[in-house]
Amino acid sequence: MNLQAVVDTINSFVWGPPLVILCLGAGIYFSVRTRFLQVRLIKDMVTKLFGGKTSKTGVSSFQGFAMALGGRVGTGNIAGVATAIAMGGPGALFWMWMIAFLGAGSAFIEAALAQVWKEEIGGVYRGGPAFYIQKGIGRRWYSLMFALVTILSCGILLPGIQANSISTAFYNAFPAVTPTISGAFVTVMLGLIIFGGVKRIGRAAELLVPFMAIGYIILALIIVAINIHRVPEVFALIISSAVGQNAVFGGILGSTISWGVKRGIFSNEAGQGTGPQAAAAAEAAHPAEQGLVQAFSVYVDTLLVCTATGFMILITGMFNTADGKGGFLVENLPGVEGGPIWTQLAIDTLTPGFGSKFVAIALLFFAFTTLMAYAFYTESNVAYLFKKRPGIAIFGARVFLLVMTFYGSLRTATLAWGLGDIGVGLMAWLNVIAILILGKAGLAVLKDYEERKRAGGAMEFDPDKLGIRKAELWHEIRRRRRGDG
Repeated sequence: MNLQAVVDTINSFVWGPPLVILCLGAGIYFSVRTRFLQVRLIKDMVTKLFGGKTSKTGVSSFQGFAMALGGRVGTGNIAGVATAIAMGGPGALFWMWMIAFLGAGSAFIEAALAQVWKEEIGGVYRGGPAFYIQKGIGRRWYSLMFALVTILSCGILLPGIQANSISTAFYNAFPAVTPTISGAFVTVMLGLIIFGGVKRIGRAAELLVPFMAIGYIILALIIVAINIHRVPEVFALIISSAVGQNAVFGGILGSTISWGVKRGIFSNEAGQGTGPQAAAAAEAAHPAEQGLVQAFSVYVDTLLVCTATGFMILITGMFNTADGKGGFLVENLPGVEGGPIWTQLAIDTLTPGFGSKFVAIALLFFAFTTLMAYAFYTESNVAYLFKKRPGIAIFGARVFLLVMTFYGSLRTATLAWGLGDIGVGLMAWLNVIAILILGKAGLAVLKDYEERKRAGGAMEFDPDKLGIRKAELWHEIRRRRRGDG
């Protein structure tokens, strides 16, 4: 059995129906228990996005949002959407929407918990699942497992997907730019940023993320506008395929749901446990503020950027869909594997030859900011494991991540995606179970936020009032704020 076969076998277990049910179930549970905050508190999401300021120990609210969004908006928004359509049909896009809407509830809980139990390590805020598992659940072995899986995923497995997508897209657009050249360029630029620490990562994300997302969505809107007469047809295709009522795609409904959920989680990372690590780095007056901000980032990722990709591909007909038996239900592009090239071909319908170059540049920005986020997530978990002397360990982790980034530029896309799926799946298993266990604390945080909001006055957080223990840093934060006042 070769390596690819081993990876596929492991994936079939990690990403079986139980994980799909777990993620959807958690999203439904938290959406209901929070009374659908993703609808009720949209205004708060936006206002809190621009409300916080940076400090000596924490990044601003917007930088925390940009760091997490940089992690969410990556290859999954271009190549991942194409893969979902290739394996699950057009209806997979609907299930990506569903996991984003429901996942916003899970994203709030995990980000709020990360803020509650964050710590100050090496002069900066660090936090995330490893921290709240140990302090909230009290199981050291569980937190160590998550930290190790995250380091394995974000530091070793996932960088290859981003780097491989960059090198593939650039080689298709600019044949002179070989994978070795693009890999070396990305590795050097990434090194210059991540060795500057969390503040430099935050500043870079703050500048790059809005620019790349807005530019990509504008181009998608132009293509949709040109093909506006096909919009009702595409919507009908997506919905009918999603519920098994389409004559062509009805036979692969299981794959439609599975691939939509899988790629939705890979793209927006709701419940995966990465977003809360960026949330913990932010300076906030109340943990719920970053919970709301991170819930909003899920919307931006899937409902805007992924939808832009999906509509460009479907409205131009630049896609194939496998039948699960070695053949195709739809084969509009014979011999063209699902990935960035579908989006390139869709954009080429606007201006021939422009698509490959635009997507290559878009992927450079998308995947590069995701690599920055992976570096930060890896650092946070290394810092968790080596709290007393994190400096040397973090330096080593940065070097190793750069090596894996360069290596990922050269290996095959299929293997890269397979390895990445295993990493995402393992993190999701561990984190979703943890936030379900700690959900009561997250819901208490939301209730406290809304009560303080109704009462007016300055927003602050007192964990003792809610019966939350081992959140010592918040007593220091309150003391600092009162001293500043």
